[in-house]
Amino acid sequence: MSLQRRLLLYLLVCAPLVWGVALYFSVREARHEVNELFDTQLVHLAQQVQATLGQGYPQPDTTPLLPMTAIGGQASGDADVRDLAVTVWDVHGHLALADRDGMALPFRGQTTGFTNLEVQGKPWRLYYLSSSDGQWQVAAGQSLYERDELVYGLTLAQVVPWLLVLPVLLVVMTWAVRRALAPMHRLTDELATRDAQDLHPMPEDDAPTELRPLLGAMNGLFVRIQQLLQRERRFTADAAHELRTPLAVLRAQWDVVRQASTPAERRLAENKLSAGLDRMERLVTQMLALARAESGVIPDMETEIDWPSIVEQTMGDCLALATRRHIELACEWPSPGEHPLPMLGNPHLLTVLLRNLLDNAVRYAPQGSAVVLRFGREHLEVDNDGPPLAPEQLERLGERFYRPDGQRDGGSGLGISIVRRIAQLHGLELRIGTRDDGQGVRARLQFDAAHR
Repeated sequence: MSLQRRLLLYLLVCAPLVWGVALYFSVREARHEVNELFDTQLVHLAQQVQATLGQGYPQPDTTPLLPMTAIGGQASGDADVRDLAVTVWDVHGHLALADRDGMALPFRGQTTGFTNLEVQGKPWRLYYLSSSDGQWQVAAGQSLYERDELVYGLTLAQVVPWLLVLPVLLVVMTWAVRRALAPMHRLTDELATRDAQDLHPMPEDDAPTELRPLLGAMNGLFVRIQQLLQRERRFTADAAHELRTPLAVLRAQWDVVRQASTPAERRLAENKLSAGLDRMERLVTQMLALARAESGVIPDMETEIDWPSIVEQTMGDCLALATRRHIELACEWPSPGEHPLPMLGNPHLLTVLLRNLLDNAVRYAPQGSAVVLRFGREHLEVDNDGPPLAPEQLERLGERFYRPDGQRDGGSGLGISIVRRIAQLHGLELRIGTRDDGQGVRARLQFDAAHR
């Protein structure tokens, strides 16, 4: 069901319901006011009759009073006394004075004030008033039918116009709802006709207040999608550029293998081809890791990190390269009882992060030196004995496919980019510089200021 139909349905259901409740309270209030008015008249009528009786004790007169008529026998306007009665009794309950309807009123010597009774099968409202000396009792009464007729007449006078204008009200409500939802329809039409590549923000200045949070969320989504597309385009372009050279080298090495004339020449060409395939495998692996880290999908980050198991796995992965280059791997843990870098995160991603840090440190350390992994309470460090990097190299370190000049060992230039992205997902900050003694290279991971 559309929002417009739903809103109209709510209005069509709620409006009569609220109107019915208001009508109920209006009838109740009108009845109270009518009763108050006529009760006041009954009190005044009884008091006037009592004052008249004070001029002399009346003789019993059971002759009914005729309806009020004007000269010529015509009814005097809208006046009607058929349902209004006055009766006077003496101290013994004998009828002393009564009009036509008052003769049917019951005598109640001990009653004073208002009471509701049935008189000749009809409900009446009676007011009893006794004289101060107790010689007679006056009763003034009125049929409740007259009061109900007045209340219903007043209510009907209000209900009929509302019923007559109800169709007009429904038409106006429908127009108002459509008018109010027009910005929503314009937004829907604009989004339906927008090109898939068009990610410019939707204007919010002229939008209704209720739509601005929605437009803000949509514009934020457009920005994130645009950033993701830009990363994907840049990654695709960089990958195509970087893969072109290794593929050309592999093709040339394959041609050398095919054209080798001696077994020794062939073995040398095969070794170079094997090394080229290893570099290609490493490049593809690093590119896939970077693509997963920048996919925009936030992995589960609520696992308590067990650093010993991660260190054992990553050092095992880097052991072959360290052995080949005669690099000693070492790990220094904090003092007993102090947990190394306690945090919640994704163990798989942190394994990739630490593997890349150790792999870079081993790959670019001088042969026969050492690589040390050191844990603290709020940081971890990876040190090697490589030559210190120049400031301009440190500034560019972490750019995709960037490798400092003079590097002999093969690499993809993606390791630091992967480390930075995974660190960012875990609220960590990567800093690369020299050791405290001004020698070697140190990569330090610590919580950034926003997560301290």
